[in-house]
Amino acid sequence: MDRLEKYKGIIPAFYACYDDEGNISPERVQMLAKHYLEVGVKGLYVGGSSGECIYQNVAERKTVLENVMAAVGGKMTIIAHVAATSTRDSVELAKHAEQLGVDALAAIPPIYFGLPETAIADYWSAMVDATALDFIIYNIPQTTGYALSTNLLNLMLEKDQVIGVKNSSMPVQDIYAFKASAKREIIIFNGPDEQFVAGRVMGAEAGIGGTYGVMPELFLKANEAIEKGDIALARKIQYKINDIIFGMVKCEGHLYDVIKAILAMNGLNVGSARGPLPRISEKDQAQVKAMHDLIEEAKKEFK
Repeated sequence: MDRLEKYKGIIPAFYACYDDEGNISPERVQMLAKHYLEVGVKGLYVGGSSGECIYQNVAERKTVLENVMAAVGGKMTIIAHVAATSTRDSVELAKHAEQLGVDALAAIPPIYFGLPETAIADYWSAMVDATALDFIIYNIPQTTGYALSTNLLNLMLEKDQVIGVKNSSMPVQDIYAFKASAKREIIIFNGPDEQFVAGRVMGAEAGIGGTYGVMPELFLKANEAIEKGDIALARKIQYKINDIIFGMVKCEGHLYDVIKAILAMNGLNVGSARGPLPRISEKDQAQVKAMHDLIEEAKKEFK
């Protein structure tokens, strides 16, 4: 099988699962992971933004990944996002992920300090060199402050373990730029959910997204339409997805807290978002219910 084949498809970014006191809940982690296995997505992206990784310590992140693997390891493609605020913690998380048997690692560039590309390369290389796993560069300049350059991409591609980019920059043209400039074949994961169809048409072979998990059925149908060449249908589904996303972000509560409230309405209680992410307010309740209903209607429409 093509080395990259196991990554092609719909891969939800896994949500942080807490108990009622705000602690990591192994039971809820396993419950949610099994739910996605049953839905039929290709894999899970664990420990990224949707997993609230920057608000969790190393031990908590290990617990999450351990329980995802206990529930669905070997049954789905698992990508572990292991970037942390220090290289030391990132390497520790990378080695732990390899011991658990994940398929690949991923990492954003270092955050907070503005660092030269040589330092970013060293940061990523420390994780790559610590394991034998595939490695995916995560490009999300709107939150990290660094936009991946084609020069740094090709520098990293000198390492065989580096297989591609999770691209969450907003310009779709970046997907073409990375693919066209890469010195060898790579895989691109579309990041911005609002332009999933555009990203796939531009050349992304897969998608990893933060709203996939609240409506995986819609992204699976959009991807299926693209595979069949039915761009008109794919676009129609994308418009519905965008209506839902735009509706969710109208709430005072953070997007991830809105998503968790919708999941709870479907019997998937994974707690609330961890502070400082704002919780949904009383005023949000009607909008959250409306978005839940809109998702259910869309699932029936495109079944």
